[in-house]
Amino acid sequence: MATGEHRPSDRLIRHRLVDRVYHWTMAASVLVLLTSFLPIVGLKFPWIDAHWIAGVVLTVAVAYHMVRALFWQDPRSMLIGLRDLRAAVQATQWVLRRRAEAPDRPGRYPLLQKLYHHGVAILILLTVVTGIPMMAKIDGPFWTRDPYLLSSGTWAAIYVVHDLAAMAVLTGVMIHVYFAIRPEKLWITRSMIFGWITRSDYLTHYDPALWQAETVDESKRAAVAPER
Repeated sequence: MATGEHRPSDRLIRHRLVDRVYHWTMAASVLVLLTSFLPIVGLKFPWIDAHWIAGVVLTVAVAYHMVRALFWQDPRSMLIGLRDLRAAVQATQWVLRRRAEAPDRPGRYPLLQKLYHHGVAILILLTVVTGIPMMAKIDGPFWTRDPYLLSSGTWAAIYVVHDLAAMAVLTGVMIHVYFAIRPEKLWITRSMIFGWITRSDYLTHYDPALWQAETVDESKRAAVAPER
């Protein structure tokens, strides 16, 4: 993962700094939130304050990401289309040795990344939407607890959805970490740390006709580079 082995002209921007900050802020807040499972296995500690503070940070981060994705990025790049499905069929045939040619290269986001993103997005939104009313159960710096804000049946439904979504997020984090540390995926992990991929990785894994990536040099020259 050394950063000095490629010239800036050979590095292409995959994740801008603002998006990397969002990603690691979200990752840190989710990991703090998941520590609420530790008392179940006997590790007792005062986790409630850390939990709701991390929940607020996550909520703000998600709201920011949604606004940025809708107005400063291209939300169409995350849509699943026929091209994605065709490439998935080709990849399956290729793995099963029913196809000699490699599958079509994707645009900026391959199908599996899109599916993972959409799945985690739904789970995170469920935890946020159910977690906000749960804050009424505790005393905060700007509010007093009101456990009778909702009916017992509504509270039960909120807790069930929140806990199921949280357990699914835990599974998603484990899957994410597993693929992030696999040797053949380290170039993707590097891009989330330093922001760039090599031109070789770009040409190997992506179709330049579908995603026209900027070089680091081009990004430095542009004061505000448009998302593509």
